[in-house]
Amino acid sequence: MVFGIYFHQSGILVKITFLGTGTSTGVPAIGCACAVCRSNDPRNKRRRTSLYVQAAGRHIVIDTPPDFRDQVLTFGVCRLDAVLITHAHADHIFGFDDIRRFNEVQRAVIPVYGSPDTITVMNRFFPYVHQVAQPGLSYPRVDFQTVTAPFTVGPVKIEPLLVEHANIETCGYRLEADGRTLGYVPDCHQLSESAAQRLRGLDAMILDGLRRKSHPTHFTLDQSIAELQRLGARRSFITHMTHDLDFETTAQVLPTGIEIPYDGLTVDM
Repeated sequence: MVFGIYFHQSGILVKITFLGTGTSTGVPAIGCACAVCRSNDPRNKRRRTSLYVQAAGRHIVIDTPPDFRDQVLTFGVCRLDAVLITHAHADHIFGFDDIRRFNEVQRAVIPVYGSPDTITVMNRFFPYVHQVAQPGLSYPRVDFQTVTAPFTVGPVKIEPLLVEHANIETCGYRLEADGRTLGYVPDCHQLSESAAQRLRGLDAMILDGLRRKSHPTHFTLDQSIAELQRLGARRSFITHMTHDLDFETTAQVLPTGIEIPYDGLTVDM
């Protein structure tokens, strides 16, 4: 199973930044000489998928992919109050160790949230986070918290929603702030009716749309478009894209209200 998340805040503008919009290989892909991988359009350069949310004075990152250090430096993420992990695939968690720099700067332990299976894997991959600090050693100081129901990060309310992706328990997210609503499901090949019900009619919805050709664990571009139209957000975005999708060509064929984002795109809600 895969999870989604719901976010709520009131009184302050919500800002999201796409830290990465690419699939597990990133774009350009290693060893590929296709037109997209050779493109000079910076919008075709895709780091592994991650999202940065600023709301109610809180700074929240969803997933810490292998590109995490480059992402936060490039796009100006200077504070981190909480991390939400969608699932424990390598392309979503293998930049996790760089959280330690935020610990040092902020002098604080950072909470990290995920489904029970996800947190179990995180503990197995990063067991050293539980070690007692020693002189000369630096490692993330985090508080792993399993979530199966709505929870809060300060004034931010977050609701996990199970979705289908491969054979691993995974999260997407539904967020709300200042009367605005946001859904984030970067890895998914099927939404249950209960999850879809929580994601309908939002101000913004971000959904997996891997490529044009069928895939057993991800929505294709056409499937993502159909699902986004069914969900009916005011603004919709496709993410987790391969080199099959050229930015300009894809943007030209998308229906009104559905957009292809690029790394660094910021959206005010």
